[in-house]
Amino acid sequence: MLVVNKGEKVKVKIKVNGVWYERYVSPRMLLVDFIRDELGLTGTKVGCDTTTCGACTVLLNGKSVKSCTMFAVQADGAEITTIEGLSIDSKLHPIQEAFKDNFALQCGFCTSGMIMQTYFLLKENPNPTEDEIRDGLHGNICRCTGYQNIVKAVLDASKRLRS
Repeated sequence: MLVVNKGEKVKVKIKVNGVWYERYVSPRMLLVDFIRDELGLTGTKVGCDTTTCGACTVLLNGKSVKSCTMFAVQADGAEITTIEGLSIDSKLHPIQEAFKDNFALQCGFCTSGMIMQTYFLLKENPNPTEDEIRDGLHGNICRCTGYQNIVKAVLDASKRLRS
């Protein structure tokens, strides 16, 4: 167990989008705040602080996690992928393209979390049914779209990734 004196910072080393970062952080710093404030990667959003909305979804060692209820020190030594890590050489990832092409976003606040959860879902199940998509995205809330175009985008992304 980590024992730290009040006000003392802890050194963490975390690989984010393929780059290792070392920082001294408060033991109570949330992973989402580390990503946004320490690294300047603002695609990951803070929506609810209770794991309800999914706007803060990132991949931690390949698994989908809600970064608003995890401490940065818990990610020490881990590999994280954020929405910024999906595109390569300014070219959108096929999932990002599918969301754009299928009008699966409106205000865009939930989009990065939806896309990261979709990435995880399609890694686990490359050819999901509509019901499996809805179940796989159930921890991510969109307040604008009504979800139909999001489901269409995930189906489209699934086809793009399989071809």
